[in-house]
Amino acid sequence: MSLDFDVVVIGGGHAGCEAAQAAARLGCSTLMLVMNLDTIGAMPCNPAVGGPGKSHLVKEIDALGGVMGIAADATYIQMRTLNLSRGPAVQSLRAQSDKREYSAWMKDYMESLPNVTLRQGMVKNFIIDNGKVAGVELAFGDRIKTKAVVLCAGTFLEGTIWIGKETMPAGRAGEFPAIGLSAYLKSLGFRMDRLKTGTPPRIDGRTIDYTNLDLVPGDASPDFFSFLDNRPRREQLACHQTRTTLKTHEIIRANLDQSPMYSGMIHGIGPRYCPSIEDKVVRFADKDSHSFFLEPEGRHTYEVYLQGCSTSLPVSVQHDIVHSLPGLENATMVRPAYAVEYDYLPAIQFTHTLMCKDMEGFFAAGQMLGTSGYEEAAAQGLIAGINAAFFVKGEEPFVLPRSSSYIATLIDDLVTKEIGEPYRMMTSRSEYRLLLRQDNADRRLTPLGREIGMVDDERWQTYLRKQEGMGKERTRLKETRIHPNPEWNDVLSEFDEQMKQSATLEELLRRPRVPYSVIEKLAPHAPDGQFQWSMEVETDIKYAGYIERQKNQVLQTEKLDGLKLPEDINYSVMENLALEAREKLGRIRPETLGQASRIGGISPADISCLLVWLETRRRAAQYSAGGVLTEKAMRNAKIALATQDVSPTVHESSTV
Repeated sequence: MSLDFDVVVIGGGHAGCEAAQAAARLGCSTLMLVMNLDTIGAMPCNPAVGGPGKSHLVKEIDALGGVMGIAADATYIQMRTLNLSRGPAVQSLRAQSDKREYSAWMKDYMESLPNVTLRQGMVKNFIIDNGKVAGVELAFGDRIKTKAVVLCAGTFLEGTIWIGKETMPAGRAGEFPAIGLSAYLKSLGFRMDRLKTGTPPRIDGRTIDYTNLDLVPGDASPDFFSFLDNRPRREQLACHQTRTTLKTHEIIRANLDQSPMYSGMIHGIGPRYCPSIEDKVVRFADKDSHSFFLEPEGRHTYEVYLQGCSTSLPVSVQHDIVHSLPGLENATMVRPAYAVEYDYLPAIQFTHTLMCKDMEGFFAAGQMLGTSGYEEAAAQGLIAGINAAFFVKGEEPFVLPRSSSYIATLIDDLVTKEIGEPYRMMTSRSEYRLLLRQDNADRRLTPLGREIGMVDDERWQTYLRKQEGMGKERTRLKETRIHPNPEWNDVLSEFDEQMKQSATLEELLRRPRVPYSVIEKLAPHAPDGQFQWSMEVETDIKYAGYIERQKNQVLQTEKLDGLKLPEDINYSVMENLALEAREKLGRIRPETLGQASRIGGISPADISCLLVWLETRRRAAQYSAGGVLTEKAMRNAKIALATQDVSPTVHESSTV
């Protein structure tokens, strides 16, 4: 076996798989190092993909040539679209996956890639040459040369799990943590902090009484994550819903002193938007009930995931909590819930390419950069893998503008904002969510994926067929005119609408209360079935004015993002900047003025100051080149040059 690779990916979770397959697809020999080859693509928490905000990430990963969406489609046990009663910007797809099938599918896929080598091993440190990554050294002595490393360590860096006041070293239950690498990174000067996340108990489904529980079925005609054709139709399994009771809350309140979170034993910060049941009971004391979902973990197991019941209380208390729930009075808990605390690298130490600012060739992605969730990890892994390949090949990096996608929003938030808790993607994170819908992710990103080499011929032809079909339908709706008649008015009356004069199908569809189903019923696209992309066409027509307004907002934002900030700025001497701004700008070192404007604590006045500085610097460059400036401009030019900590190459005797 060769011990020389273009890219080494450390970790085989969702970030590691996307990073390795991206680097390999772009032509790099790639080694994926994992601590256990049997847990590639594992789903240690809820075996589910998608949900609000997260499904947008998965669709975007797929549109760029990633693999998570295909894996989720191949192994689902239930598909359900959420928020159907709300607008298209927040509708989202969620798949309950078969836990074992998903991991097995992903391992088979990774083993099938021609440029990927899988190997079991734990990295002890990096090999560094002149400030650049040159390889990795494993715990048992192997040294592997490489040009780029992508670290996707998840929750394993000095991981510790907690159940009550009992604790043990582990990356997750039953698995060893990664020991030593965290201390090594600290020795190199990296800042590291601690985070915490948790997982609920698993229940033996044979011991649950489903008689009076609410049924949560999948969609009769499910949507899919991947934009590829011919996604598999699979038999779906039902989920169920139960709720906490007053007794549940009494048990939790009586045992808060045994929670390592509330007793101060855990110092890592947990996820705000996925709190433990202890947190829910304490923070929302006015609520007398919280919803839990009973979700099967697979087709060939009796284990049921108690979604919503994350906790780190002692096992005996967990038994009492489970037995206090309707339908679970006699249930058997087969795996206890636990919390895991782990080291992470605050992402402000990395650029938008996810390469470290202070060490060339070192990339990172996933939970160890401060996020929560499989989808956020996979999105980062894809971008890190692409950029690691481009770095190795000496090509321009791939950076998505914030306005292009939720992937870009995620990364921009991570590297420009100081996030002290696990970051979870939600649709509210983006300023442009009407533009960044899950249904149009391919329109936004597949051409970019094709341009960089991530989109193969099959996916590209599928994309072109869709665009052609949508174009023809838009033309038909625009050119087909109908006149008032009883048939149309009878159907429209169901939606409190009437036709009083002739109109095109597009004009009818523009009415807020008229759905595409009316068009499909009375003037169908084709006699043999529904138009496949009706929702996307309808949204483009109905929300055309809002979409145009958001596009104009994007143009304004892109102006700031187009103004580059030099790396050598000495913010500390800029007296017109607020002290907080000087400190944060100096630490985060944003690459553009747009990024600077999104840093917490940076005011519009600070941005105005930087705008003036950039213009003054431009004039300074003109002055250095012998250009003619006014006396005031010359004085400002000298100041601008001084703030860069470099001597101005000017001549005092120059004629001005």
